[in-house]
Amino acid sequence: MLSSVFGMSLSGIEGKLINVEVDINNGLPSWEIVGLPDASVRESKERVRTAIKNSGFELQSRKIIVNLAPASTRKEGSAFDLPIAIGILNNIGEIECPKINEYVFIGELSLDGKINKINGVLPMCIEARNLGIKNIVVPYENRNEAGVVSDVKIIPAKTLNEIVEHLNNHNIIDRFKANIEEIFQKSEEEDIDFSEIKGQEISKRALEIVAAGAHNCLMIGSPGTGKTMLAKRLHTILPDLTFDESLEITKIHSVAGILPSNQPLITSRPFRAPHHTTSGIALAGGGRVPKPGEISLAHYGVLYLDEIAEFDRYALEVMRSPIEDGKITISRMNCSYTYPCNFIFIASMNPCPCGYAMDPKKRCVCTDSQIQKYMNKISGPLLDRIDIHIEVPAIEYEKLHENDKKETSAQIRKRVNIARKIQKERYKDYGILSNSELTDKLINKFCKLDAITNKLLRQAFTKYSFSVRTYNRIIKVARTIADLAGSEDIKMEHVAEAIQYRVLDKNYKK
Repeated sequence: MLSSVFGMSLSGIEGKLINVEVDINNGLPSWEIVGLPDASVRESKERVRTAIKNSGFELQSRKIIVNLAPASTRKEGSAFDLPIAIGILNNIGEIECPKINEYVFIGELSLDGKINKINGVLPMCIEARNLGIKNIVVPYENRNEAGVVSDVKIIPAKTLNEIVEHLNNHNIIDRFKANIEEIFQKSEEEDIDFSEIKGQEISKRALEIVAAGAHNCLMIGSPGTGKTMLAKRLHTILPDLTFDESLEITKIHSVAGILPSNQPLITSRPFRAPHHTTSGIALAGGGRVPKPGEISLAHYGVLYLDEIAEFDRYALEVMRSPIEDGKITISRMNCSYTYPCNFIFIASMNPCPCGYAMDPKKRCVCTDSQIQKYMNKISGPLLDRIDIHIEVPAIEYEKLHENDKKETSAQIRKRVNIARKIQKERYKDYGILSNSELTDKLINKFCKLDAITNKLLRQAFTKYSFSVRTYNRIIKVARTIADLAGSEDIKMEHVAEAIQYRVLDKNYKK
């Protein structure tokens, strides 16, 4: 006799519907799982057999074949335990549910029949809904995460027995649905704020431009000048998170297994700051079973590399294409996964090995060759992908004791939101959202300069030997400055300010 139920697997951060077919016949007692299962799926037969027995159901020794279709897709993880068990119980007559094909079953089984939490439930539920599945059975501990998916019935279950009783209409499990508005309202206030930063007005202005145009930024300064303090507060002035962005961020964290059980949605933009010993695989993602790396976990947020010159050269180079493309593809022998990584890249570094080349009070002990070697640790192609370079100077003592009321993150974010809204409207027909994504063709269309402004830029281009790519990045930053000023045209003062944010090209030429 043959029975068929639906389960789900993952492909990157997207769910994939799997048809779990169970055939039980007379013959030599055996149990086979076919359809490209990995080791964790093959091991499920022992978990399922014992869970069925300990749940009070009788499973006779017969020939059992489980097929996971489509057979061309590799199956990984323990989420197939539950659909396999339901398929067997449906086959032997323990379940009488004529509409079982309207259900998807997701979950791992304990030996006592308890349903355990798994990773990646959110993308699985989203895909099931998109395919028109009406009912989704999930582990009870995953209910908050699954409950954010609308237009489907989420059925959270603690044990195998509960599901069987529900399917047999003996004890119906109540539908679970999360309150999205309440989740966003309960979003915690940030513990840090831009108003806490003393001085550094130029650096704060530069980061406002970074947030408004989604530009990448490099901060150079002596130790203790506040580079990390500035970077940690950048995500507090980024534009408000939309529901769709929140959903995509949550999917990545769910697949990575780092979504808090009491937090069904990520409602604030991520800030990731990996240590300089982090490997290229940890940054980009990968492993035997590929998982999202730091660049994907920073999706729609900020990736901050402190002391970038101390990172492994290979680890930095693997980020070049993802920074440009906003996605990364990881290939393995039997599969290929694509993870999104549309983040703002922020880096900081000292100006020399000792750190005091820019300090007016402490003497630098590095030679010119040592400084040049230190700066050369960051490749030209990577620097070319950074729109803004700023110097972060040491703060005078008097600045630390100023009592002037500083702008809060909320006040700065209002201006950023207005600038992003302008860009969204301007580029609505071109498939981009911010000035940092402008192509050469769109630069010519939306970033026209008058004669006086063009003359200023030509003089700077000649004096500092700017590259063509640097020229384009100055134009993009000037476009963002104009948007913050509410100006439809890019004026001379906007370009002049943008040129000031290229200190590496002006002062640290290789």
